[in-house]
Amino acid sequence: MSFIGLAILVGAGAGLLSVVIGAVARALQHLLFALPPDSRLSGVSRLGLASLLILPLGGLVLAGFSYATKARKRRLVDAVEANALHGGRMSVSDSLVISGQTMLSNGFGASVGLEAAYAQMGGAAASVLGGWLKLRRADQRTLVGAGAGAAIAAAFGAPLAGAFYAFEIVIGTYSPAAIAPVAAAALAGVLVAQGFGVQPYLIDVTSQTLVEPHHYLIYGALGAICAVLGIALMRAVGHVEHLSRQPWLPDWARPAVGGLLLIPVALLSPQALSAGHGALHADLAVGASIGFILLVMGVKTMASIISLGFGFRGGLFFASLFLGTLLGHVYADILTLVTGHVVIDPRNAAMVGMAAFAVAVVGGPMTMAMLVLQSTHDFSLTGAVIAASLVASSIVRETFGYSFSTWRLHLRGETIKSARDVGWVKTLTAGRMMRKETRPTAAALTIAEFRRAFPLGSTSRVVLTDAQDHYAGIVVVPTAYADGVDATAAVGTLATGHRKVLTPEMDIAAVMAGFDTAHTDELAVVADDGRVLGLLSESYVRRRYAEELEKAQREVFGER
Repeated sequence: MSFIGLAILVGAGAGLLSVVIGAVARALQHLLFALPPDSRLSGVSRLGLASLLILPLGGLVLAGFSYATKARKRRLVDAVEANALHGGRMSVSDSLVISGQTMLSNGFGASVGLEAAYAQMGGAAASVLGGWLKLRRADQRTLVGAGAGAAIAAAFGAPLAGAFYAFEIVIGTYSPAAIAPVAAAALAGVLVAQGFGVQPYLIDVTSQTLVEPHHYLIYGALGAICAVLGIALMRAVGHVEHLSRQPWLPDWARPAVGGLLLIPVALLSPQALSAGHGALHADLAVGASIGFILLVMGVKTMASIISLGFGFRGGLFFASLFLGTLLGHVYADILTLVTGHVVIDPRNAAMVGMAAFAVAVVGGPMTMAMLVLQSTHDFSLTGAVIAASLVASSIVRETFGYSFSTWRLHLRGETIKSARDVGWVKTLTAGRMMRKETRPTAAALTIAEFRRAFPLGSTSRVVLTDAQDHYAGIVVVPTAYADGVDATAAVGTLATGHRKVLTPEMDIAAVMAGFDTAHTDELAVVADDGRVLGLLSESYVRRRYAEELEKAQREVFGER
């Protein structure tokens, strides 16, 4: 009960932080682009060239902010990475930098959403509080997920979506012990945001057309299309980011160049700018033509790729929702043109496309299903959303294996594919597990001398070194006593495993993979300079893995 109370406190704080972040970014947009009081940047009909010069200026301001905070010289950890690798430990200063970069990027019109800042600050608040109270690793991770989920719930006015966001995106698994605190935090976040009069990002769409059983197959095909296009979008961002990191282009200039490239895109349609809240509502309300929707899809996709590829900070959460609604609408219209009659309702298809595309890019099929349910209150449509989302999720997981956040981590060299806790795997290294080798044996020793030094039964294996004290293989002691062995030969002639070694920094997963390929019971741990540090046996490594895995599972399910 005390932990639930703590989660409620964190959720309230996360809701307040999301209110502040959203207000700052919107105020910046209204100030810089002279927007009418109740309008959003992506919802305006046209922007002049003079107004769009704000975009490269924003890139320069972002570069100055990053330089002042030394963001380029350190690795900033988000909530997903913190929960996967660091047991939920997050830095307040890093989180403030990430949120500041996101607010500046969004405030100056770049095609990025604020959801990354919401989740970052909600998770950081939880991490700080959990650190003060010295919570267990599993409880710390749950609290960080609750904080991030509460912030998302506050922004969308959708506590169920926020709770599932916590489980699927930030914690990485469901557990009975975490349901109550996560749900309580999400409700607290929504109540605080509503108390401050914040209008949520819910998509107000209603349709009177029921979803029939055969529609599930049609929507499943839409889910498959969303998966393919979502993977293409994520790969495109990574490709453009790689191309923008050229030696002739200074790192500080990348956002400014990106801002310049956004100008012609925004001249085609201002709907390409910012997260896309205003544009989404406008397009769904008007019922635009196929040509116009395809144009907006093109410019929004280009703007998102340019913004993220050239160094603006943010995510694809709302952009994927926006693009998904457009894709679903086009899908329904094309079916109508092909068949000559309405096959599926365009508004229903827009909601299904919204969820399926977001699942392909962001992940979290139940998160998106709950978002649609709380937007439409339509249970039959939610069933179709779940079906399409599961199709999209399965295809992305099988063919690509990453969400956008973990894809960016992969490009930085990390191997995690979700927020599931693998930090203990990373910290359990060969150097920590090895049995230190105190007396390596010279490979030049004769077999007769070796027999006198190592009688049968004294040990099973002996590590050999050459004249430079570099690793020279392992000898299985009984082989030196086999019939027909020349006792005058060097014992190094019996050595095996010369090329199959472990390094001290290899984690336990890599160590087990090494044993699988080596087909041996023991491997040497060797330093970069060739010195032998120790030995590891396969049986010991697998026993340690089983013990740590069982411990982690007990923590997840709340066992003491």
